[in-house]
Amino acid sequence: MTEITPTSDDFTPLNRAADGPFDDSEANPVRPYIDLGGIKILPREGLNLRLEVEEQTKRIVAVGLDYADSSLQVQPFAAPRSGGLWDETRVQLRDQVKAQGGRVEEREGALGKELLAEVPATAAEGSGLRLARFIGIDGPRWFLRGVIGGAAASDPEAAAKVEDLFRSIVVVRGGTPMPPRDLIPLKMPATPGSA
Repeated sequence: MTEITPTSDDFTPLNRAADGPFDDSEANPVRPYIDLGGIKILPREGLNLRLEVEEQTKRIVAVGLDYADSSLQVQPFAAPRSGGLWDETRVQLRDQVKAQGGRVEEREGALGKELLAEVPATAAEGSGLRLARFIGIDGPRWFLRGVIGGAAASDPEAAAKVEDLFRSIVVVRGGTPMPPRDLIPLKMPATPGSA
């Protein structure tokens, strides 16, 4: 039996560079992306974008995308050259969900390993548990994390649309040195609704 030695490429799906999410160096320069700093979003019919702002610092900490009766929250993080953060992040997320009284299982999804979780609903959502999918992709010196809620957490057709949206995202890591796990800075688009 041959032993396979993992390389840093083993942290990414085999088709990430071709199918996305993309590194800024791989993005099509003529596409009309909405520039949010650390990520670029390709506009599409029916997509609503929300910026999630930390109240004390007024810093944008996540981008919320409402699409196909679903929500997709995304955050880009700096990652080490040596490899990805998704394996480590999945363990932390599993522990967090269990600590909050939720249930979680790891499974193989369209984007690789993901977590399917039942998490306690927020006060605005009412009581009980809501379904969420935690997805992640390791890229060159970055890691893109997503949380899928709504129809795409359980409906295959909505899931395919939201996975396609996630794959269309471009991560702009930049050349500035950053500690691994730091959020890549996000910003308001120059003009709402335009690139």
